[in-house]
Amino acid sequence: MSFLKRLTRQNSPTVTLLTRHLSSATSSKLHDRYNFIPPSSISSETESPNDTPTKPNKKKPKPKYKPTSSLDRTGRKPFNSNLPFDFRWSYTESSQTVRPIGLREPKYSPFGPDRLDRPWTGVCAPAVDPKVECLEGGEDLKLEEERKKKRGVIQGEPLTSAERKALVLQCERRKTKRQVNMGRDGLTHNMLNEIHNHWKFTEAIRIKCMGVPTVDMKNIVSQLEDKTFGKVILRHGGTLVLYRGRNYNPKRRPVIPLMLWKPHEPVYPRLIKTTIEGLSINETKEMRKRGLNVPALTKLAKNGFYAFLVPMVRDAFLSSELVRIDCEGLERSDYKKIGCKLRKTAVPINFIF
Repeated sequence: MSFLKRLTRQNSPTVTLLTRHLSSATSSKLHDRYNFIPPSSISSETESPNDTPTKPNKKKPKPKYKPTSSLDRTGRKPFNSNLPFDFRWSYTESSQTVRPIGLREPKYSPFGPDRLDRPWTGVCAPAVDPKVECLEGGEDLKLEEERKKKRGVIQGEPLTSAERKALVLQCERRKTKRQVNMGRDGLTHNMLNEIHNHWKFTEAIRIKCMGVPTVDMKNIVSQLEDKTFGKVILRHGGTLVLYRGRNYNPKRRPVIPLMLWKPHEPVYPRLIKTTIEGLSINETKEMRKRGLNVPALTKLAKNGFYAFLVPMVRDAFLSSELVRIDCEGLERSDYKKIGCKLRKTAVPINFIF
C-alpha cells in the first residue's frame, strides 16, 4: 500500500494503468473465492461491445456579436412627426427672436443620421422647410394656430373645482411617486416623451422645477402647455401639476423622436459689454468698483428656487441704482442665464460683472 501511495502522488500515466490492473485483479479474486461483486467504485470501467459509441456534441455555432445601436437604420424609414413646432434641445432656455452669430460644431443632427425627416439647422429642427420659406423674427403663425386648435380639442370642457382638487390630491407625495424633475436645462425635448409616458397611467403628473429656469416661472408654464397640449392646474413654488386633458387618448399620442445627445449651444452675442450705453470706459470701471462694495442683496443656492429674484430686484432698484447678487457656487453659464432672464423680466438693466 505504501508503494501505491507513493505512485499515486506522482502525476504520470503509468500510475493510472497500474491502479487499474490491481483493481481488476482484486475484483476477480474476490468474485472467485467469496462470490462477491465489488461496487462500482472498485470495479473496472469496461465498455461493453453492445454500447453504441457516443457521438460528439455538435453545438450550433453562436451568431456573430452585433452591438445594439439605435444608429442602425438599415431598412427603416425616418420618423415622421406631425407636431406643429420646431424641435429644440431646450424650449425654455432658448429664444427664437435672438439669432446666433456662429456655430460651435458642424450641423450634425442630435437625432442621429436618417432618423428624422426634418433637417437640423444647428439650432433647431424646423417644422417648416427652411429652403421653402424663410422665417425671420419668430415662428410661423399658422403653426401657432394649429397648436391652439389641437390643444382645445384635447382639453375639452374645463375642469370643475371638485375634479381639480381630486387630481391635485392624487399627485401628492404621499399618494404617488410619479414625478418629472426639471433642472438647469429647463424643458428639454426628451422630457416631452417622459411626460407622455406618465400620462399613459395617470391623468396628471407632478413636475418639480429647480435651478435657472425658475427665474421665469410664467415661461415654464406657457411652454409646458404649448408643447404638451396639457394644462397646469396647480402651481405651488417650484412644483407644478400638469393635466393631460379630457379627450387625451394614449394610443394616439404624438410621435416624439428622441435626441441621442445634447448638441453644442451656438455662439450668441455678448451679454456683458465693456462699456454701458451712455457712459465712458472710466465711468464704467468706477461703477464696477462701487458695485463690489455694495452689500449683496441675496445669495443664490445651487439648484434652488429663484422665482423671488425678480420682485426683489425691482424693489431694490427703487432705493439704489446698483444691486449685487452673490452667485458664488453657481456655474458661469448659470449666472449668465440668470442675468439674461432678469434683463427680460425685470426693469431694463445693465450688467457690470
